[in-house]
Amino acid sequence: MPHLAPQPTPEPTDPLTADLVVDVAAAVAPAISPDGRLVAHAVVANGGRDGRPHGSVRVTAADGSTSPRRLTDGTARDLAPKWAPDSAALFFTSDREEQGTAQLQRIRLHGSEDTTKAEALTSWRGGISDHCPLLDGRTVALLAEDEPTAEDERREAERDDAKVWGRHLPATRLRLLDLETGALRTVDGLGDRHVVELAQRPDGGPLAVLSWSSPELDPGARTAELHLVDPGSAGVRDLGPVGAEAQSPAWWNQNGLWHLAYLAVTPAPLAEPPAHLIGGLAVIDTVPPPTGPAVEHRNLTVGMSVCPTELVQVADGPPLALCADGLDTALYRLDPESLRFHQVSAVPGMLAGLTASRSGETVALLASTAYEPKNVHAGPTGGPLVRLSDTAPELRRIRWGVQQRLGYQAADGIQLDGLLILPAGRTRDNGPFPLVTLVHGGPYFRHADEFTLNPVDCGQWLATAGYAVFLPNPRGGSGHGHAFAAMVAGAVGGDEWTDILSGIDLLVAEGVADPERLGISGWSHGGFVAAWATARTDRFRAAIMGAGISDWGMQAGTGDWGILDAALGGSTGWEGPGPHVHDRHSPISYASRIRTPVLILHGEEDTNVPLGQAIHFHRALRHFGVEHEFVVYPREGHGLDERAHQLDALRRIRAWFDRWL
Repeated sequence: MPHLAPQPTPEPTDPLTADLVVDVAAAVAPAISPDGRLVAHAVVANGGRDGRPHGSVRVTAADGSTSPRRLTDGTARDLAPKWAPDSAALFFTSDREEQGTAQLQRIRLHGSEDTTKAEALTSWRGGISDHCPLLDGRTVALLAEDEPTAEDERREAERDDAKVWGRHLPATRLRLLDLETGALRTVDGLGDRHVVELAQRPDGGPLAVLSWSSPELDPGARTAELHLVDPGSAGVRDLGPVGAEAQSPAWWNQNGLWHLAYLAVTPAPLAEPPAHLIGGLAVIDTVPPPTGPAVEHRNLTVGMSVCPTELVQVADGPPLALCADGLDTALYRLDPESLRFHQVSAVPGMLAGLTASRSGETVALLASTAYEPKNVHAGPTGGPLVRLSDTAPELRRIRWGVQQRLGYQAADGIQLDGLLILPAGRTRDNGPFPLVTLVHGGPYFRHADEFTLNPVDCGQWLATAGYAVFLPNPRGGSGHGHAFAAMVAGAVGGDEWTDILSGIDLLVAEGVADPERLGISGWSHGGFVAAWATARTDRFRAAIMGAGISDWGMQAGTGDWGILDAALGGSTGWEGPGPHVHDRHSPISYASRIRTPVLILHGEEDTNVPLGQAIHFHRALRHFGVEHEFVVYPREGHGLDERAHQLDALRRIRAWFDRWL
């Protein structure tokens, strides 16, 4: 599956502005038609009615013989295109009727741009969060919250917005839409469980449905269960509990026997509770029995040195999986005889959003390399792939910093990798440079050898301003197998931190980094590491903590992931009066040592890492007289969606490092 990207041009070109960064369009959600002839995708860009990103739906030939044809105008959030089983119509969600409330729409494709018109299929007041066209051609399975009741409307009229905890987040339920009559019926057999995902058996049989006990990530993600739902009678059969963070159910058939595979976290085998909950994703497989719960759940990726990131059902064959492989991505197919995944192809950089035709012979996905942003590609499963979209050609007029791969050894001998972005227009011989280390989130994530440019992953934004940028992949991330991913369980800030320091030391020794001009930044878990860095060393002249954790005990009690965050920090805080394990891993515990100037950025409505984490750190820094700025973005969650906030963050980040480095 060869995939080549142009190198950055050496000639002087256009300047990179914050407006260009935030206004660049991005391809998302590719969907190949069942017959393999067409590929639909959405394009997301800033603009529209509310200053937030909006989406348009486009379609093109899978062989690249036609240019993408725009089916919607992009003034609303038109997203999540999915094909009818006969490949003759396209379903998608849109909030064009009521801003913020997505409904199901359909476009019948007749081969001419003049004859395509979207038709609204639902007017469900709870909105549609996901959809799955069923193989009978007459039904679409929908995931949707309940509509407001008379009591809800009374409370709204009286401005009674009291939240009853445990019922403050509405559950998403499975509903079946009859396309002929428009009737919508709810599958009642799932009770009050929150439905998160489904897949229909390729012979038109039952739906495999994943549900949580609650819409809350904690405990929801830890209480996943599998069910079988008959699409005709709406009858439900429970298959029992599955692993934490279960996702991507995929049917496949072996000698007439139907298997059901899914992705889930495999716990760290040697860690003590709660740290044993932390591990990497694995492909788990089970055979639903004729009656009762599933008994055996087998790990099909045990011992592999790669990490599965996506699992995709193929109607006429075994499932496909994308796997993080160091800085690159590989496509794997399950061998039904050995029950092991075997590599089909590998490419440099990042692959995501995998979708396969009914035969499995053709795939479409997003691909990105060092200087090319994610675009839709399609082709035979073994390659080569053809690029179908080109959403940001204006980026080719920018002189980018050269992005280089790094391989180095941790203090204890573990092999590590990462990336170095040199200042734009400069070579290693021009060093040493001011160096900013950008730590990824997760920690179960990675820096791939791809092009990323946004307020969180802003390496090239800094490189075009004269900085060298180090993108480390310390232990705890994906791309190197399960054991590597589980190494931070109950021990964040330990060896993962020395892994990062080892990379910085290497760049200093090689004359790339100026040891007197070091900065560090990160978002989410990366924000924790940046705060941790200021508490453990005075080597950094500036730090940026974006949506970061300062107190792991507080995070266990208030963050979306709750007990899973406790698994990283090592304890919850309610085990007794202490001392607690998480105190040893919390930057707040060492605030008296901090002398590094810190910029704190946080969304006001962040529930993943609540704002209290930033306030706590800010007050500690103020108490000890540490130079810092604290910026809160109203209406924002764990990331930044509003255009003005994205612009502010980019400019503020660059200005902070300019001031101190």
